[in-house]
Amino acid sequence: MKLYNSTSRQIEEFVPYNKDRVTMYTCGPTVYHFAHIGNLRSYIMEDVLEKALDYVGYNVVRAMNITDVGHLSGDSDDGEDKMLIGAEREHKSVMDIAKEYTDAFKADFLSLNLQWPKLVAPATSCIDEYIKIITVLLDKGYAYISNGNVYFDTSKLKEYYRFGNQNQDEMVVGARDSVTEDEGKHNQNDFVLWFTKSKFENHALKWDSPWGVGYPGWHIECSGISYKFLGEYLDIHCGGVDNKFPHHTNEIAQTESYLGHPWCKYWFHVEHLNTKTGKMSKSSGDFLTLTRLNELGFSPMVYKLFCLQSHYRKQLVYSTEALEGAKSAYAKLIKRIATLDRTDKSVDKAVYEKLDNQFKQALENDLNTSYALTTLYDALKADTNDGTKLALVLSFDKVLGLKLSTAFEAPKSTEPEVDADLKQKIETMIEQRRQAKANKDYALADSIRNQLAEIGVELIDTKEGTTFKIKG
Repeated sequence: MKLYNSTSRQIEEFVPYNKDRVTMYTCGPTVYHFAHIGNLRSYIMEDVLEKALDYVGYNVVRAMNITDVGHLSGDSDDGEDKMLIGAEREHKSVMDIAKEYTDAFKADFLSLNLQWPKLVAPATSCIDEYIKIITVLLDKGYAYISNGNVYFDTSKLKEYYRFGNQNQDEMVVGARDSVTEDEGKHNQNDFVLWFTKSKFENHALKWDSPWGVGYPGWHIECSGISYKFLGEYLDIHCGGVDNKFPHHTNEIAQTESYLGHPWCKYWFHVEHLNTKTGKMSKSSGDFLTLTRLNELGFSPMVYKLFCLQSHYRKQLVYSTEALEGAKSAYAKLIKRIATLDRTDKSVDKAVYEKLDNQFKQALENDLNTSYALTTLYDALKADTNDGTKLALVLSFDKVLGLKLSTAFEAPKSTEPEVDADLKQKIETMIEQRRQAKANKDYALADSIRNQLAEIGVELIDTKEGTTFKIKG
């Protein structure tokens, strides 16, 4: 397996700390609103990564946080707490908002046929873990107390910026004119580990700590949850590309300072989904939810196919035309699979292994989902029997998660239900008509057909007998 590593900025051979257990961490949602389809693109690709690793032989243990406290609207230490924004918007408590949008997020996850991570923890459930880490950082001299808050001291690091050759001035947190400078910080890029005093003194969620009653900063939660559930050596950390700075940069800073050794080996970042006007985001109001997309006629599987057609490190542009193309492609794919003979259970081992290896090579080449889809089509076009094709399709779908087996599900009937008495009457008349035809009394047979037609019953004669349907 080869993966692009955001810290080295190159594709590397994937070598986990422990070959028998791959640890994977996903930055989860801040549950103050519905996830938009741009957010969900990241979760789709992270799900494919987990399943791809499983497919090629790794045992993956994945954890994810649910942010229900401490994430400020500026993504650093400025702005308002997003959970409070949601609570005020809907006139509900923070915890009611958290539950509502956690449930909605999980519903989106399941609609997209994504595998819910084995370990999921709300940020509010790990307060003791954050306090433990912050205490050690203070003892080691990597943190300081100022104006009642606890800050991480970035000046103590030999290397702070870890994800590129960015201009340092451009990467300064709080450099925007709209941001009020935090006078408690010793250095511009220092960040809050624990708030006790801020402009949110009436914050809805607070806990006792050695530094006073307060609440954790956003960045500390992922470090704490990852360490608690996955240990001090992490193989893969996932997230959207916008998490690189400051969030993931600060995670590395505080975690490695706490542990005293390198922490995460591979950083997996998914690019933006853009609209024609730019990045899709909740703050701009320019976003679509999965539910709204479905209302527009694009099912979750159509959107998922749209995402898989592009590489995760390429920006993807949403348009109605592009979704229409994916919708047509998905319908044709399902229709083609439906023609396969399910009674054919034989598998050509040589053909299966050849195409299965091709599929694995696509996954192992920095998660090339576009080529993986090409291999799926190659399997359907292969000069082999239907049993082999179907075995390949169902195997590949363990990773792609496109619900390809639904091709064999009977379509839901749109015909009106028939009550038992009417059904018995119709079947009696069908039997009378059969006997009339057997006696060559065609006038009576036609009369019975006409009587049924008058009450909205259409007869369908086949070699196996006569059935009926109720006319719309």
